[in-house]
Amino acid sequence: MNDVDTYDVDTYGTDIDDADTNGTDTNGTVRGRSDPSPSERFRLLATFVAGRAVTVAEAGPGERAHTNGRVVFVSAGRALEQQRREVLLQSALLGAGSLDPRWVKALRGRPVIARRYLAVEGRRVLAELGHRLPLAAALAPEGPAFTASTGDSLDTARGRAKLPDPPEWFGVLKPSRLLEPVAGPGARAGTQELHLQFDPLDVPETEDDGDEEQSGGSKILTLFENPLFSSQSLMDQIRKRLGSSRSSSDGAAGAEAKVRAVRRARVVGPEARPLPTQIRFTDADKPGAAVGVGGALHPEWDVHKQRYRPEWCRVLDFPLTVAADISAAGISADDVLRRRLARVGLGPKVLRARPDGDDLDIEALIDLFVDLRSGHSRAENVYLEHRKLARNLGVLILLDASGSATDTDPEGLAVHDHQRRAAATLALTLEELGDRVAVYAFRSQGRHAVHLPAIKTFDQRFGALGRARLNQLEPANYTRLGAGIRGAGAILANEAGTQNRLLLVLSDGVPYDDGYEGRYAEADAYKALEELRADGVACLCLSIGATTGTEELERVFGSASHAGAATLGELSPRMDELFLSALRELSAPRPVRA
Repeated sequence: MNDVDTYDVDTYGTDIDDADTNGTDTNGTVRGRSDPSPSERFRLLATFVAGRAVTVAEAGPGERAHTNGRVVFVSAGRALEQQRREVLLQSALLGAGSLDPRWVKALRGRPVIARRYLAVEGRRVLAELGHRLPLAAALAPEGPAFTASTGDSLDTARGRAKLPDPPEWFGVLKPSRLLEPVAGPGARAGTQELHLQFDPLDVPETEDDGDEEQSGGSKILTLFENPLFSSQSLMDQIRKRLGSSRSSSDGAAGAEAKVRAVRRARVVGPEARPLPTQIRFTDADKPGAAVGVGGALHPEWDVHKQRYRPEWCRVLDFPLTVAADISAAGISADDVLRRRLARVGLGPKVLRARPDGDDLDIEALIDLFVDLRSGHSRAENVYLEHRKLARNLGVLILLDASGSATDTDPEGLAVHDHQRRAAATLALTLEELGDRVAVYAFRSQGRHAVHLPAIKTFDQRFGALGRARLNQLEPANYTRLGAGIRGAGAILANEAGTQNRLLLVLSDGVPYDDGYEGRYAEADAYKALEELRADGVACLCLSIGATTGTEELERVFGSASHAGAATLGELSPRMDELFLSALRELSAPRPVRA
């Protein structure tokens, strides 16, 4: 390789031409030196720079230079010098390990970050390669490199610093193609919890967040959605002829229809919330079906683009397994907490400004008349509704079991220990008061694996088995808080079986996961709580034993009732106020969703 190191820019390609173009091609046709293919011309250069066998081929029409890890694709119809530069840069990235799966996974589905990463990492690898290859030194951009390592390049690409765009001959990065031969790592199997392994490539994904509108129904059937076709039997016959059928449902007859006012909208705004999509065992095209695991795909809020990402996070709930030795974990009695929660009585309520009810709401009627005379039209919610809200309460306690809960307080006790004790005391107290209670934990390993292990479901008592599950729960992985809240909200809505529902979140309020951090993560958790409250679910968020600041908690939990303290005992004297503050949302007028 010493001879190769001394080649200059002009003679390097010529010598490779002489070495590779004498002979015949695969069809037996004699090929002259005047028209070598890119593979013949640059194969030796690509293999030398990448440090492994790499072939070169022309990309499709209109495609820019890129690589899938085995083949370097150059722009078709470009000049020799342009193609040589493209081969050098893409091969240098392969040789430096810049396109290894551990780095590329963070770029998939993020074209802006991928372009920024290519700009800084390409400059860095060319500068390093220039010390032993004059061809790279001649092509490297002027000035020092922005970063010193691949990790620094990825951090810089994820940041907000202004970076120059990569030159055209840098080509592009296509993470989906680079990850094709790589199997998903999944989660490591343990003895105390069901860990599931998935291939991150099993979810269809575009390079730019999936702007295309997806439709699961038949386009032909939409032609018959007309008031003239009011016969259900006729529509059933048409569905049978077209090979379609009614959507499956786990509930009773009529459970498919939402019990609320629904209006068909012709145009959907960017802030319209997509509904979660259930993953069933019979859905061969849904992720998780291959391994026989259910769950649901939930949307996620993108604060930067002010829109939802539909079917973005896969949320899985499953029973938490325990060791053979089942012993009840000790739960300290909290008499103050019990007395305070016993005061939470939901008596008769007069709900104002309702869309229907028993009597006219004179104040709402006057407000509507004033608005109409001023030219403003609003919903005609002008009735009073008398409801007797007895203590018919279902509470789901959602416990943060991510790795961030391992932080300790000044006394050496981990945040997870504080939260676990609080969950046990709250669950036992509420159950003794006659409320329906469920306890779930949550953690995540990327958006494809958000786990909600069930410590206690609504149909179980908080006995020795539930306490043992809670006692053996260990924190690990990451905190995709918004997906965990949406998944818990769906469980609460479907399984609580009560008129009044409350989601109680125990977390340090620090959301973090792959591609889920900072303002993006805080806004998504804030939005998830806002969605539940709009659907009639009260939300209360408690940060116990954590050192998270008030401003940080406000950015995450600010759309719901929240409080923080060093121990649960500090919150017990005002727990009734916190519960009632959250439950007042049940009687407040809610916005009508289109």
